[in-house]
Amino acid sequence: MTSVTVLGGGNTAFAVAANLSLRGHEITLFELPEQAANVAAIQSSRQIVLKGVAERGTATLRAVTTDVGEAVAASDLMLLIVPAYAHRPFAEQFARKLTPGKTIVLMPGTLGSLEWAKVLRSHRTEGVVLAEVDTAPYVCRKTGPAEATIWGEVTGLGLGVLPARDTERVLARMAPLFPGISAHPDVAACGLSSINPVIHPAGVLMNAGRIEYSRGEFYFYEEGVSPSVAKVVSRIDQERLEIGRALGHQLTPVAEAFHQAGFGPAGDLWSTINGSLMLTRLKAPGNLESRWMTEDLPYGIATWVSLAEQLGVETPLMRSFIEIGSVVLGADARAIGRDCEDLGIEALTVEQFRTYLVSGRFP
Repeated sequence: MTSVTVLGGGNTAFAVAANLSLRGHEITLFELPEQAANVAAIQSSRQIVLKGVAERGTATLRAVTTDVGEAVAASDLMLLIVPAYAHRPFAEQFARKLTPGKTIVLMPGTLGSLEWAKVLRSHRTEGVVLAEVDTAPYVCRKTGPAEATIWGEVTGLGLGVLPARDTERVLARMAPLFPGISAHPDVAACGLSSINPVIHPAGVLMNAGRIEYSRGEFYFYEEGVSPSVAKVVSRIDQERLEIGRALGHQLTPVAEAFHQAGFGPAGDLWSTINGSLMLTRLKAPGNLESRWMTEDLPYGIATWVSLAEQLGVETPLMRSFIEIGSVVLGADARAIGRDCEDLGIEALTVEQFRTYLVSGRFP
């Protein structure tokens, strides 16, 4: 049995807490006090009903809390499962409470572990290992105030650790919780391997009319990601791969990553998605202001473009979708998102950055 603190009160946080609890682990669930309504329905009972393809039944958690000190004391392993825009608020809340030996895993991170590292440095918090995974561990939803449903488990979850020298130790702790998890070389490779930013903004914007007309009443992957949309997504993916090469990484193409994660059969992107049993039942977002845009564009694509600019990599298609998406959202995606300054790496050379990723010691 492993003691784990799950940070967050949304879809995946509920699903992870319930699934791990039903598998015999001791789970404490934490939500920020200002978001206490997310866990109000389970505050006293500590119970979540889990349905779907993973464990099924009523999970009883060790504790449900909004107290940071209690959450930190409950476990040395903490899984942060919140939208990317909540990474920094959680980091600010926890920075002064964390002690050496704690491990924080962002699920997923999309380079958010580097933002956490900057916050911890500003509070002079030392001895904390940071990590992130490249995608959410489940295809799931919170289907009630005290209920979650899992439609699919990701079989090829990827993990990056800061410092990278601690990768094997963190991987050994995560493996019993998420079978099939494997390691990326570092958190940069992991953060550049997130699937959602590659496909969501382009897929949503190329289906904008249909989403607004139907309020999302169509199957996004089955109907919305047509062969032509898949071509555009694949070209965006090529730009992502170029950013990785500039850091010395050979990243996995998105079609292969979808297959490795268990989403669909091997092949090009359209073939993998079109043959997916896991993704076909997922409908499009109900509007254009969903997290597929408000998170994956400013905290995914825009962050990658900022890194690409620092590395001297051209990303014309990513930049185009940032411009179009910003008009649709009515806000500058780059201004509201995360850039290299937010990650604390704006002044580093490529060599300094790569050394920092391995050692965890900021130059």
